[in-house]
Amino acid sequence: MAAMDPKMKECIDNCLNCYSVCLSMAMSHCLETGGKHTEPAHFRLMMACAEICRTSAHFMLIGTEHHKHTCRECAEICTECANDCEQVGDMRACVDACRRCAESCRQMAA
Repeated sequence: MAAMDPKMKECIDNCLNCYSVCLSMAMSHCLETGGKHTEPAHFRLMMACAEICRTSAHFMLIGTEHHKHTCRECAEICTECANDCEQVGDMRACVDACRRCAESCRQMAA
């Protein structure tokens, strides 16, 4: 297998990190905190973000050109998730992971 482009490797790492951070924050921090952290729209957005990040990483790892489509959607969802988590508050790790992932995915979608 040919060497992977460093930008793609960075994007995969950012996607997998965002997947892990969003899922673990939702399942621990949000569920334990309750209130606006567990409102359906917020919680669904976090789950959607985790899943599209995982899917985008998977598409890049298997080497399909379709990763451009998933990365475009991933950037959009990550940006929305970062903004929502920032508004909810006390979720800095999620906000930062989502913003890093969104930027990497924008580059991969271009």
